[in-house]
Amino acid sequence: MTRALTRRRLLHTLASVRSAVLDLGALADLAAILRPDQLILELEQLRTYECDGLMRHRVIPAAVAIPESAAEVQAVVRVCNAHKIPFVARGAGTGLSGGAMPVAEGIVISLARFTKILAIDADRGEVTVEPGVANLDVTKAVASHGFYYAPDPSSQQVCTIGGNTAENSGGAHCLKYGFTVNHILAAEIVLPSGELVELSVWDEGPDLLGAFIGSEGTLGIATRLTLRILRAPEAVVTLLAGFAGMEEAGAAVSDVIGCGIIPAAIEMMDSITIEAAEAAVQAGYPTGCGAVLIVEFDGPRAQVEDDLERVLEICALRKARETRTAESAADRARIWRGRKAAFAAMGRVSPNYYVQDGVVPRTRLPEVLHAINELSARAGLRVGNVFHAGDGNLHPLVLYDARIAGQAERAEALANEILVACVDAGGSITGEHGVGADKACAMPLMFSEQDLEAMARLRSAFDPDGLANPGKIFPTPRLCGEVPGPYRVHAIEQAGLGERL
Repeated sequence: MTRALTRRRLLHTLASVRSAVLDLGALADLAAILRPDQLILELEQLRTYECDGLMRHRVIPAAVAIPESAAEVQAVVRVCNAHKIPFVARGAGTGLSGGAMPVAEGIVISLARFTKILAIDADRGEVTVEPGVANLDVTKAVASHGFYYAPDPSSQQVCTIGGNTAENSGGAHCLKYGFTVNHILAAEIVLPSGELVELSVWDEGPDLLGAFIGSEGTLGIATRLTLRILRAPEAVVTLLAGFAGMEEAGAAVSDVIGCGIIPAAIEMMDSITIEAAEAAVQAGYPTGCGAVLIVEFDGPRAQVEDDLERVLEICALRKARETRTAESAADRARIWRGRKAAFAAMGRVSPNYYVQDGVVPRTRLPEVLHAINELSARAGLRVGNVFHAGDGNLHPLVLYDARIAGQAERAEALANEILVACVDAGGSITGEHGVGADKACAMPLMFSEQDLEAMARLRSAFDPDGLANPGKIFPTPRLCGEVPGPYRVHAIEQAGLGERL
């Protein structure tokens, strides 16, 4: 199709299907860059992009651009910059904080076609990929070289490396190996001006790569990433331990870390989550337990065997009802499949659920879990708990039925109260899901006006016009005035940042 025909198609679509949110000049510029199959304007197709994993907040964008090269990303961003159109980068849309939620008058820039693994350098322990490559596909690609990629979010089969970079994603094995920021060596980035730059861990001066990782799409769009990969360990052992309740399991976690053992992963699930996971994937978790721990050890065989023996002793002292180790790779995969499926499996026990993401010091786990139980009883809503116990990253799942009037609002308020409890215990408002639109109003719980101003200045250095993923991370009266919860008034009164963010 010629560019002239493409332009006529765009104008016809705009007139007959979508109100004129984008001016004709911007549309003509986009038509000169992209093929017809790379530009979405039809309303029903746009609905595909109206939210990420935080599905209760939805916005239909004005258009979706699907570039296939860094040069095309640059060109689209330059159009946005020239016409002052906000844009939101999107990977697989699996995020849980509204980080990829569109702007009504803006453009979604999808990186779905950036799926190439560009180079594997086994000698240097590196792999270079495009941002649309799925997390698990990195490990699959390097496995034959004897390597794997450590960060492993529960959605690793579908979440992308670009999205992991934006959110600084974690996963079960980040207890020992660190988050995404510890595994990105270099990045090619399109700045909000359309300029293409390369940042790396070897750059002199301020750590701009570190600032970019976890910036949730507010500083630019990654188009190529070089990742650190690790040698496959000599031995891997997975332990499953069942306890009477969360208190006993939590005490065992504290004992393990306290005696100097750092397993590759320590995960905890409560009875509601166990029920859901068993119904979904038949993971083989012990029955009749109020909590289970999944403890994984990897490294030299002698060290793994010694750590396992010591942890089994701790479990016995904490009166574990049952302990067993995976007998095969298939058995290990089945144990982990239950944990990885926990969020989705909640649909087995509740029509709707709200996933929260907070962090508490390990020593405060029992206290915060007790507080969550009290808040749950007060709200009249069940809460399923599944979390990275080793680093105190909680994922309470507030269960509700959206068909019952007022339950969705009560669920959101309860999730907000849980977040306040985490901060009051000396923790954080997010461990790995990001701030996005969901927790922007909670930022003043942790950061002063001066802190937020410093963050805003950093953002302005990359994006002076505020076009890249606006409405995320920073609280504004307009945004926070619409969000229920115990920190709403505090956020509005204390943020002091105004509408300019």
